[in-house]
Amino acid sequence: MNILYTIIFGIVEGITEWLPISSTGHLILVEQFLKFKDVSPDFWSMFQVVIQFGAILAVVVLYFKKIWPFTRNKQNAIKQTGILSIFDKKVMNLWGKILVACVPAAIIGLAFDEKFEELFYNPTCIAIALIVFGIAFIVIENLNKNKKGGKEKNSEITYKDALIIGLFQLIAAIFPGTSRSGATIIGGLLIGLSRPNAAEFTFYLAIPTMLGASLLKLIKFGFAFTSTELMILLLGMFVSFLVSMFVIKFLMNYIKKHDFKVFGYYRIVLGIIVLAYFLFI
Repeated sequence: MNILYTIIFGIVEGITEWLPISSTGHLILVEQFLKFKDVSPDFWSMFQVVIQFGAILAVVVLYFKKIWPFTRNKQNAIKQTGILSIFDKKVMNLWGKILVACVPAAIIGLAFDEKFEELFYNPTCIAIALIVFGIAFIVIENLNKNKKGGKEKNSEITYKDALIIGLFQLIAAIFPGTSRSGATIIGGLLIGLSRPNAAEFTFYLAIPTMLGASLLKLIKFGFAFTSTELMILLLGMFVSFLVSMFVIKFLMNYIKKHDFKVFGYYRIVLGIIVLAYFLFI
């Protein structure tokens, strides 16, 4: 049953990490019904974060050419001689913006991670966050309905834009159910990014954010895994990687012709169901 549950968790993570519907929220909710055998509560707390590492690898594979910072073309380099001649100027500029966007969540997350988990990692808070940000998606898309264009390229994102998106990511770091991708996409749309650009920058932002969160959880947990726990962790990451490869491609194709309102409606319906279930059981 642990293998079956792990595959289910991996599928849930791979789908919900990139669609703006909250991966952590879904994992916490699914765990209410599917509980691992012979693993500790501390392992589950670590697992629901570290499983995201598989999803990160999908972004790295799919967007490798856009995020690889090294170049052999001196014309594209920061400088044509010296150590800086190996770094691609445009890619390093992109990474600078990504790191700026990570600062708010990194500072607050490191300081208050355990407190946030204690206060907000429960079905009621998840349901409220699902509903609130579901409404936000619908409202923002309605406001943007008659607007044309927007910043279509990563190069058009300023460092100020990156910091604003980072502040939205901080909201997701505090409240499970918000959705990291959902919060950052909303932030991107509000400051004038096109849907594909907002989504793509969100993918890039996930790499240092989720890698840092995964490493932090691993360090806190330690590396004394049982054989069962190690199997669960590796299988979960592998499944989330495979599913993420398909979901990222699907989302990018979908938003070229559609808006995000369908995800808003889904969030609202799911939030209401969750509230009703946990209030009356």
